[in-house]
Amino acid sequence: MPRQPRPVAADVPLHITQRGNNRLRCFFEDDDYRVYLYLLRAASLQAECRIHAYVLMSNHVHLLVSPKDELGPALMMKSLGQRYVQYVNRRYARTGTLWEGRYHSCLVHSETYLMVCQRYIELNPVRAGLVAAPALYAWSSYHHNAHGPSSKLVVQHELYGRLGQDTASRQSAYRALFDELIDPEIFRRVRKATRGNTALGAFGSEQPYSLLMGRLAAPNPVGRPRKG
Repeated sequence: MPRQPRPVAADVPLHITQRGNNRLRCFFEDDDYRVYLYLLRAASLQAECRIHAYVLMSNHVHLLVSPKDELGPALMMKSLGQRYVQYVNRRYARTGTLWEGRYHSCLVHSETYLMVCQRYIELNPVRAGLVAAPALYAWSSYHHNAHGPSSKLVVQHELYGRLGQDTASRQSAYRALFDELIDPEIFRRVRKATRGNTALGAFGSEQPYSLLMGRLAAPNPVGRPRKG
């Protein structure tokens, strides 16, 4: 059975996740995280994908990107994956694959889910019990989005710019978002859409993406089609 193409649309944010093979580690030392971020920036510039948020966990990564065109994410992830695997294999004298097959992704309906998805990504270390607050984790975009140290990698989305009149007010408003309780059901939707390579958004928001891409962005119904 042929693989279903991933939904991708120009300038529509895309949540990407990729796991280590058999859920094993893909980062072993601090330098590995640094090298990955360096390679991510190079690959994102080459593929013209803007990075809005990221988190690097020990055995998987999450990225939130806006591509200039439909080919960008695949080109970025191919270049990034190959170069990082080569680095790891050389450094640790290993062979074989590092990643668990293809990456997963979902379109993100900006107005409804963009900031939810950013929080989902940057709260990953908290949900995993690694830290008590996102600011305590070194390998995520939270520091750049919430506190503003300069970053050559992170490019804030237009909706982030609407959080305040100036840099300080935007950062303060962004930090306040993390004080709000989020319904676990919403995070479940993020996971389901990403694993299913579909679209994440308000009810009915799949339709414009489907028309744009020429196929259904929502999951296909289970079972045989009804006769008649």
